[in-house]
Amino acid sequence: MMLTALPYHVDSADLFEAIADEPWSVFLDSGRPRSTAGRIDILAARPSVTLVTRGDMTDIRRYDGMHPHARLSPDDPFDLLRETLAADGEPTELPFAGGAIGYFGYDLGRRIERLPQLARATGTTPDMAVGIYDWALVVDHDRRASWLVGAGRDPRTAAGWDALVALFGRAAAGMDTPTRRPFRVGTATCNFTRAGYRQAFARVQRYIAAGDCYQVNLAQGFSAPASGDAWLGYQTLRRLNPAPYSAYLNVPDAHVLSSSPERFLEVRRGRVETKPIKGTRPRAAAPEADSALARELRDSLKDRAENLMIVDLLRNDLGKVCEAGSVAVPRLFEVESFATVHHLVSTITGRLPAATDAIALLRASFPGGSITGAPKLRAMQIIEELEPERRGAYCGAIGWLGFNGDMDSNIAIRTLTLARDTLRFSAGGGLVADSQVDAEYQECLDKAAALLRLVRECGGDLDTSLTEEQCSGS
Repeated sequence: MMLTALPYHVDSADLFEAIADEPWSVFLDSGRPRSTAGRIDILAARPSVTLVTRGDMTDIRRYDGMHPHARLSPDDPFDLLRETLAADGEPTELPFAGGAIGYFGYDLGRRIERLPQLARATGTTPDMAVGIYDWALVVDHDRRASWLVGAGRDPRTAAGWDALVALFGRAAAGMDTPTRRPFRVGTATCNFTRAGYRQAFARVQRYIAAGDCYQVNLAQGFSAPASGDAWLGYQTLRRLNPAPYSAYLNVPDAHVLSSSPERFLEVRRGRVETKPIKGTRPRAAAPEADSALARELRDSLKDRAENLMIVDLLRNDLGKVCEAGSVAVPRLFEVESFATVHHLVSTITGRLPAATDAIALLRASFPGGSITGAPKLRAMQIIEELEPERRGAYCGAIGWLGFNGDMDSNIAIRTLTLARDTLRFSAGGGLVADSQVDAEYQECLDKAAALLRLVRECGGDLDTSLTEEQCSGS
């Protein structure tokens, strides 16, 4: 392993400027310095292998010279990732010392579960886009320390090491900053009419009454024309809505901009943690009113019941691969506060057997139960029936899997994708038996607040006819 300590820089976005324009550049962002919730930033580019899944095929490309070697495979994408990553299980002091980084779109779940083909596909975003990175810049904000780390599996890393050190040194000094086109967004429209959403809401209630399911996460999607530099758009988003599991990915045919507050799966030396969110209240400007909203969320029997349904679902998912008797719930119904909302969060833990890896856990738990409903498969079938468009990256996962066998990932909520000059994002919430359509609509707007603020700050707006007359959501 190669390791060089670099001067600590308080805002890793300044360092990412050095590689932001490179294909496959990735920034896993803790939200610092505007939030203290996160700790570790990971910046990387120039992967040695890439895996891009669309439908039934995965395009695998190896970059060991001037020209990539490519092949297509119909095999399970998770198996292909395991084969390509070739994790050796050796522990490292750093949280990440090389490995896979990318996203797993919600629709990758079609490779795991049998689902109807009803929702229409939009955009060009792959179902999975993951690179294998031999080097990364890792920033620990609690220790105020930075390291350039290289695994040494790719001979290009050693050959270009000094140049990488110099590259990030110039970025820290504010040198070589390119001129960028302003990020501009037009008017956002919604994929649900008000009447259409009410019909979908009523269908969910009938399914619940019939015993088909207990909860369904119904989402509405927004889209707007956009142009300019997506990296500037992400910098605006992270200023408006700093979150501990944020990310910016420059992947084929898309830019992914995420300010997620929710951890999906973490694995550290075999120990597993997941932290589902269910239950939301908006933030208030006045401290007294803000505290009252947090207390209301904490004491809400409805939100607790909704949260507990997903806790039970995730306990079952973890139980598929974790050691028998190791799955536990150390924390239930904790209120965590973010830039625009309060959330109700629980924590589930477990331990992987020595023969089971993080990829098996990811596959067994994907997509996350907090954004499907319960039971998961039936909820996904209902989502496919009622949502007019496929979700794409939204409600999938973004994160890393290390050569050492560890993993960390988010649930890709508060997430936008830019592809072919169209910006897309969604907001949703869990519907249960006692849900009220107007309250679910307002919760959707609360969750979308930061994304709509980004639209407005970049010159656009939400079509007012959608919010006042046509568009409703959960």
